Amino acid sequence: MDGAKPCSTPMSTTVALTATDTAQFDDPTLYISIVDGLHYLSFTRPDIAFVVHRVSKFMHQPKQSHWICVKRILHYLKQSISYYLLLSRSSSFTFQAFSDADWAGDTDDHLSVGAYCVFLGSNLIFWCSKQ
Repeated sequence: MDGAKPCSTPMSTTVALTATDTAQFDDPTLYISIVDGLHYLSFTRPDIAFVVHRVSKFMHQPKQSHWICVKRILHYLKQSISYYLLLSRSSSFTFQAFSDADWAGDTDDHLSVGAYCVFLGSNLIFWCSKQ
């Protein structure tokens, strides 16, 4: 993927991943290996946490469309290699929290995904995404 074209978002907004998508992916071991690495990376990169959660749901039987989504994440990481969490000194102790939910948005099991992030001043101190 060294010569891959960079991408500005980790997932397309028009893609709806399902378990009944296209043909089987021919190398499930490669898929599992890359998604495991992305899962580990998402601990320090909250910008990919949601999409890594989405593709990890299909590790038991990956399809071609799931692999295309994983490659898009890799393209995004190439573009955003310099992104990082910055903790800066601040005189503000403003505590802010933001949340979002996708109520029954999963077409396979009709479960909801909720997420939130917490800031202390300008520093992101906690984030979570759950199904």
